[in-house]
Amino acid sequence: MSLHTTDLTKFPPRSPRVRLGGYAILPRCLDKGRAELAGKNGEYHYACPLDQQFLEFAGIDPEALKKELIKSDTEVLEWIAKHAKHKRTAPEIASWTQWQENRAPNNPDGREYFNGIHKAIAPTRTDISTWFDVLDADDFASYGGKA
Repeated sequence: MSLHTTDLTKFPPRSPRVRLGGYAILPRCLDKGRAELAGKNGEYHYACPLDQQFLEFAGIDPEALKKELIKSDTEVLEWIAKHAKHKRTAPEIASWTQWQENRAPNNPDGREYFNGIHKAIAPTRTDISTWFDVLDADDFASYGGKA
């Protein structure tokens, strides 16, 4: 693999809040894909439901994107701009990203799953209310931090 590989057995992927081209989730998705290609993805999965949020919004095939992951983030972003089925404007991307940052469980099964993770990693924290919050706390706790 290249210098762009993240070893997710030692470090978490980037936060879902980190943006590339204005897109939340994308840098995390790239980290997981690169780690999977290198056999260093640990417990993380490329094209998981969170990644699918980005892939569906942009209209990108996960297997086609995976072939581009040997390139830099900038080069991958250029490839996405060229190959996305849904050509999004900057305001559309900003709105989608803001919605993603504030997204919380919206059904009983999602709420039960969310609450289970929250209880396991940080039962006394009251500031965990979105999917991004729980993912950041889980990443931190998974690598030895006290969430």
